[in-house]
Amino acid sequence: MTGDENARGAWQGALNLGNLLAAAGITDLDDVLVIRHTFKEDGLRSASALTPDSVLAYTRRQTARGVKFPRNPPRRWLVFLADGKRRCRLYGAYENRGEVAAERTDTHRYFDLHESDLLDALDGRLVVEWSADAINWSKRGELAARFPVVEISDPAAVAFPGFDRVALTYAELREVMSDSRYASWRTALGAVQGIYLIADARTGRLYVGKADGGERILGRWRQYAETGHGGNVALKETLGVDPDHAEHFTWSLLRVFGSNATPDQVDEAESHFKQTLLSRKFGYNLN
Repeated sequence: MTGDENARGAWQGALNLGNLLAAAGITDLDDVLVIRHTFKEDGLRSASALTPDSVLAYTRRQTARGVKFPRNPPRRWLVFLADGKRRCRLYGAYENRGEVAAERTDTHRYFDLHESDLLDALDGRLVVEWSADAINWSKRGELAARFPVVEISDPAAVAFPGFDRVALTYAELREVMSDSRYASWRTALGAVQGIYLIADARTGRLYVGKADGGERILGRWRQYAETGHGGNVALKETLGVDPDHAEHFTWSLLRVFGSNATPDQVDEAESHFKQTLLSRKFGYNLN
């Protein structure tokens, strides 16, 4: 019995990469390629030097004559980084849209890769054990599916930056409202009333809003996370024309109040910012 067979036998019935792919809706393992990057001087030098651009550039560049990389690689690429011996940690996933023929050289091929959300909730958290032949740094999905899962770490908490430094895109707003990593954000936003700003990066239009009484900022922003418009007439009309337009919005805070602030104080601050930011004349405020 080979070392790989021994390893598979020891892990029989345990969680493996194939289980996670199946849970993500991937039924065709032939559509998956799993890659393991190691740190070396002529490539990705160290973990501290990693950037999305550097990993993308390194991954999309493959040798033209190598035998370890498929001639016609599949659409979904899962990229892992070496994490000691045979351990490797999920970095992220890409969608391969094919080789860029115009970039091909005598020594290298280049692929049109785009970030994918496949297993994105496990980026940086999932650790699997690579097969004993670690020198083979790319594996077809059918083989990689057998890799045992040795760790899924808890997501690292994201510290609340302070009320004056909050700036959230629509995708980030939804994440703050639902992800366990942002528990401290929800606690902070649930403790204050305040005046907030929605800025439209596409048109430059602004919306000044308030959250007072028992609703607090957290309650109001949850409504935006659910719909994108939060029930505001002008924002709702904009999303009616372009349902994806909320992706251009950014939420930030202009002023916060403690629980003892009166409704009149909050209303006065809201009116002040509407006037000074001209959000009635040029923005989304209709009153």
